[in-house]
Amino acid sequence: MKKVFIYTVAMLFSVFLGQAQDIKQAKNAIDAEQYEVAKKTLETITTSAPTDGYARFLLGNVCLLKGDYDAAKKNYDAGIACSSKANFNYIGLGYIALDKGDVAEAEKNFALATKNGSKNNMEESVFIGKAYTYSTNPNYSKAIEILTKSRLIDPKNTAVLLALGDAYKFNKMQNEAYEAYRGAFMIDATLLRAKMGLGTLIKNAHNFPVALTSFNEVIALNPNYGPVYRELAETEYLWALNDPSNYESHISKALAYYEKYMSLTDYSLESRMRHADFLILAKDYKALEAEANEMTKIDKVNPRIYRYLGYSAYHNNNLDVAINSLEPFVSNPSNRVIGRDYYYLGASKLGKAVLSTPVDTLLISKGILDLKKALELTPAITSEFSDLGKKLFEKKLYSKAAAVYEIAISNTEVKPSLLDNFYFASSIYWSCVGIENLNPKQIEALNKADLSLDKIIAASPTTQDAYLFKARIQVLLKNDTLVAKNYEDFVTAASKKDPSELAAKGMKTKLVEAYNNLGVIYAATDKVKAKDNFNKTLGIDPANQYANDQLKSLK
Repeated sequence: MKKVFIYTVAMLFSVFLGQAQDIKQAKNAIDAEQYEVAKKTLETITTSAPTDGYARFLLGNVCLLKGDYDAAKKNYDAGIACSSKANFNYIGLGYIALDKGDVAEAEKNFALATKNGSKNNMEESVFIGKAYTYSTNPNYSKAIEILTKSRLIDPKNTAVLLALGDAYKFNKMQNEAYEAYRGAFMIDATLLRAKMGLGTLIKNAHNFPVALTSFNEVIALNPNYGPVYRELAETEYLWALNDPSNYESHISKALAYYEKYMSLTDYSLESRMRHADFLILAKDYKALEAEANEMTKIDKVNPRIYRYLGYSAYHNNNLDVAINSLEPFVSNPSNRVIGRDYYYLGASKLGKAVLSTPVDTLLISKGILDLKKALELTPAITSEFSDLGKKLFEKKLYSKAAAVYEIAISNTEVKPSLLDNFYFASSIYWSCVGIENLNPKQIEALNKADLSLDKIIAASPTTQDAYLFKARIQVLLKNDTLVAKNYEDFVTAASKKDPSELAAKGMKTKLVEAYNNLGVIYAATDKVKAKDNFNKTLGIDPANQYANDQLKSLK
């Protein structure tokens, strides 16, 4: 009986050690961002040990990292019913609640997770701190508060230090983050994530050469540690943005590093999606389209694939594919739609409409509605509206161009460019030229255009064309007093330009316009001023018939 008992205990201990080893392998795979490997390992554990709540929790975390909320919740719910370490699964449910913006529900679940735990058990606190740090609705201060308490209990706990470093970094407390990462790595020199964290701080400070050196030190320790190549790729990408003269070289290196990252993680659908996200940043739309098509072979229904197909198709001038990919994507309420999705959908509609014969104005109107939704979701994206408005302007679709520019300049969160204000005003003007009887909406639009030009003048008083278009707008509004004032302001601003600019044909034409209009206005009240202005026209264009005729009539 003793032999049987000893044998049974030995077997159970062996199983326990095997499961612990498998859990360690799964956690290493998660750290290396090999999520498919981690998922398979954890699925094996949960099948062989269905009462292991911790394995269920980690499996839920992997599903969360892969963006599958339904699968994550399913695993957390199953984990709560387990007899071992079920409490961890409440942390997962709290994480999901945070992502949904339900802070009260999150806090309730976090409290349940720690209700019966030992004060000296750090792991729950680490995962709760990570939830507050990495949620789509983060609370870095709360994460720091929780993790700092754990650090006081166990100052040498590397998991606490690493999580604290992340929270400090995202909270822009770079010195504190550096100290936490360095402390973790000094305690455990195999903790590559901490060593890499030090490099990310240098990268965020835009000291790109030193950041590359730091990441190469990680590679020297382990050349097969995948995440460091992602950091190298992101560093080269950021360097490209800050070094335009060498943009192509940096982007080429960035893409090569990302391919290396992919080769060391996995080529699962989720990894391909991360790759696709980076290709969007790098603006490699040919590669993005190829990657999206590869993803459709793995999963024909995953909605994010259609985002990538839409983005790449737009840039590769496959506008029908872009519309057909993005329209159902944004229409599905279960998809997490962002402003850029609507931007590309709207831009694709505008592009297709302009190429149609005749121009499809209804499709343009639909595209403009999409752009408005893009603004609502991502205000900063309005800085990219200029090119869309310009395409409509060049096609002389002035009212539609004005609608696009109006969206851009209406954004109060991002300061609109002076050029957007100018194109908005000029689009309104050209859309009303030749209309004898303006309707109330057109009059309102012209007044908006006038105010838009005032903003340009306030910021750049020497922009003479702002005064010119203000004068032209007042001509349409039949306000002679303001017409005269603005043409005179135009002449004053123009006279301060370099002589070579004044001699240009375009400037001469504008000056003739100003002098002739001023001459007509003053003809009724001050013939001397009127003659002076017509003579100035003739000084520029001696054969100007209009000025000659007006001078004859004034005699």
